[in-house]
This record gives sequence, structure tokens and C-alpha cells, in this order.
Amino acid sequence: MKLYDFCRSSAAFRVRIALNLKRLPAERAFIHLRRNDQTTPAYLALNPQGLVPALEEDGQVFTQSLAIIEYLDETHPEPSLLPGHPADRARVRSLAQLVACDIHPIDNLRVLRYLADPLGHDEATIGRWFNHWIAKGFEALEQFLAEDGQTGAFCHGDVPGLADICLVPQVFNVPDDRSDLRDLHEERRFRASAAGEAARRRIALSRICVPRRSSASSSRCRWPPGPIRRR
Repeated sequence: MKLYDFCRSSAAFRVRIALNLKRLPAERAFIHLRRNDQTTPAYLALNPQGLVPALEEDGQVFTQSLAIIEYLDETHPEPSLLPGHPADRARVRSLAQLVACDIHPIDNLRVLRYLADPLGHDEATIGRWFNHWIAKGFEALEQFLAEDGQTGAFCHGDVPGLADICLVPQVFNVPDDRSDLRDLHEERRFRASAAGEAARRRIALSRICVPRRSSASSSRCRWPPGPIRRR
């Protein structure tokens, strides 16, 4: 199993969390999005979209993080990332897609780059765009979680699943100067749970979610990300 990955990609981050929760080893190929590695002919032959992640196994290539995660869940069912009842599964998928389909895509690197060049927006304007959609998405997510009794230590019950896998990378993407976006009640509870309670439950979610930085890779990839540069 080989994962084509970038440490600052929220979508790739989701797949790394799923692999770690399931304790599945994978070879990792680093695709540096800021250096446009995704536009090379070799990578476009693998994934014509030029996006990460991509997962290669047994001669097949899978793309799109949610599809990859559900593939892993179906081929390696323990621990399950989706609950058993159809209605519960629909709820978890809805929360996951709120983040992965409605928040993340319009704040993605290629969108932010396009706002800068060719559209010509400055950093302040791009920052307002980014923060507006993050705030709108988190406000809706907060309401869904706060008003539903199925919310537990995690988005659905007391073990992490698909919705949490999508939420964690998005939380890490909140700029450090936007503490107001981190003040939502359910997000505070989730972050505390991920850092403490999950470890006591032998899940150790916060440890496995944080992108690992070694001396070999730190020069290539800073965390958190810096400003969007014009190409």
C-alpha cells in the first residue's frame, strides 16, 4: 500500500488518520503541492486531477479522501469508522461531508491561489474569504453537534469515526490569530477529548493526527502554513 501525500493537505491528513486508527502501514510518497509536484506528468498519469491523496494498492489507484477511507473501512473493518445502523451512518457521513465537501474545497490551496493570481486579490482579502467560510461551516457544525444527543466524546458517540477524521484536519487549518473560530463549544470539547480522553481510551487520536516532522522533512514542509504566494 502506497499513499501519495502532502503534510499540509487536509484531505491527505484524513487518510493518514484512518490508516493510523486501523494500524495499517503504508509507504508514503511526498507530493509537495507548494512546489507543484502534483503537476508533473508522472503524477498526472497516476491522478489526472493533480490532487492528493492517492492510494495505490494491488495495481489499483484510488483517489478522493472519503472514497479511500471507506475503501479502507470495507477492506479492514476493525475498528469501524462508521456506525452500524443506516440512520447513524447517514448522520456521520453528513457531518463528514459538511467539512470535506462544503468547508474544505472553497478554502483549498488551488482556490486560494486562483484568488491571488489571476484574480489579483491581496492577502487580506484572501484571508477574509478563508475565515468567512471556515466560520460559516463551523457554526453549522456546532449546531448539528450541540442539538443532537448522539454526540458524545466525539462527533458520534464515544469513539472517533469518519466525521472526526474530517474535523481534525480542518481544526488544524484554523489560523492561529482566529481564536474566535476555535471558541465554539463543541469544538473545544472535541479538542480536549482528542488530546486527553482518547489517549486514555487507547486511541491516541491527537498523537497520530499531528503531521510528523523530522529533520529530513522539516525543511520541505512548514506547519502551520504560511501565506499564499502568487505562482
